[in-house]
Amino acid sequence: MSAAGPSQGAKAPSGGSAAHAVASVGASFEPVRIGIVSISDRASSGVYEDKGLPALQEWLGRALHNPIQFEARLIADEQTTIEDTLIALTDAGCALVLTTGGTGPALRDVTPEATLAVADKEMPGFGEQMRAISLHFVPTAILSRQVAVIRKQTLIINLPGQPKAIAETLEGLKDADGKQIVPGIFAAVPYCVDLIGGPYLETVDAVCKGFRPKSAVRPARG
Repeated sequence: MSAAGPSQGAKAPSGGSAAHAVASVGASFEPVRIGIVSISDRASSGVYEDKGLPALQEWLGRALHNPIQFEARLIADEQTTIEDTLIALTDAGCALVLTTGGTGPALRDVTPEATLAVADKEMPGFGEQMRAISLHFVPTAILSRQVAVIRKQTLIINLPGQPKAIAETLEGLKDADGKQIVPGIFAAVPYCVDLIGGPYLETVDAVCKGFRPKSAVRPARG
């Protein structure tokens, strides 16, 4: 089954449809194309409103200085559909693809299997850190199976299904004064994207401070 085709709008409606949207404006920052995928049988069929895509779009819009072109997809928990969608977003030039939903132990939860099926390389540290963060909030975090992979020049990361957990795993843990206690996974995303030849991502430190080693050199823009 092929991935759904594009349509206009900031939010993907139900039924496996797609959306394009541009968030933030900043001529001095390199533009980036990001895929966001919400995977849910019930949301994609209109049983309830999807909350995953708005949560991802809102968080990324706050966390990055870069102008973002979103490629949004709302699809069912079908492994072939998920695989086709991830392949299509990679081929469309997305430097980063974030998925939400379908990572638990239920029979219909097949997002990790689909993600691994299209991978060139697995990046296990992302999933390990997400579970470590979520365990500070709920003991059932050990049931989550999020994975992260690289396909060609795209970093693909599975995130939890709840908006609150999405923000927690991306940002990490902070104390009452806002000081970072446990780094979120997004701190490592900009440098990972650098290493696979993607655009130079610049984070908003108040949301999530990206880390690059001192030896990292910003590529010249041609």
